[in-house]
Amino acid sequence: MGRCKPLLPLGERPVIRHLVGTLFEAGLDAVLVVTGAEGAAIGRALAGLTVTLVDNPDPESDMAASLRLGLRSTPDDATALLVCPADHPLVGVSAVRALLARHRAEPAAILIPTCDGRSGHPVLLPRPVAEELFTLPTLRDVVHRLPQRCRRLEVADPGVTLDMDTPEDYRRVLALWQSYVPSA
Repeated sequence: MGRCKPLLPLGERPVIRHLVGTLFEAGLDAVLVVTGAEGAAIGRALAGLTVTLVDNPDPESDMAASLRLGLRSTPDDATALLVCPADHPLVGVSAVRALLARHRAEPAAILIPTCDGRSGHPVLLPRPVAEELFTLPTLRDVVHRLPQRCRRLEVADPGVTLDMDTPEDYRRVLALWQSYVPSA
C-alpha cells in the first residue's frame, strides 16, 4: 500500500489503536504488538495503553517470524495466542469475545472466525499449537497439520474478513467504519 497500515487513520485514531482498544474491551488481559520499521511511531500511537511492544528486526520477514517473536514474549501463563493482523481493524468486540468463550469450552482447538462462510481473523491458537511455529515454517502449516483440531466459528461480524491490502480495501474499510459511526 505504500504506507504503514497500522498507522492509517480510522476515525480519530490510528488503525492499531482502534484494534488494540477492541482487544482490551473484549476482555484480553495482555496485548502484545509486534512492530517493524515503524515501531517507534506505533509505540507513540499506543501511548497510554498497557501493551508490550516487540520489535521485529526483519520487517520483510513473514507472519510466522513475527508470531515466533511474539510468542517468545508472551507471558508463561497465557493459554492461547490470538493472531490479530493490524490490517483487519474492524474486528468487533463480540467476535473476539465469542472466540474467547469458545476457547474456554474447547481449549485444544484452533479457532477460525467466519462470516457468511468466509474465513477471517483473528485466529486463536492454543499455546501448545502456537509453539509448533518453532518447528514448522508457516502459520498455514501449523493450521493445516492436523485439520481435525480446527473449528470454524461463525460470527455476525464482517470485520473478521475485511482486510486492507490495497488502497481500495482501505477505502472500503473507511466507508464501513463511517457507517458504524453515528452522525453528529
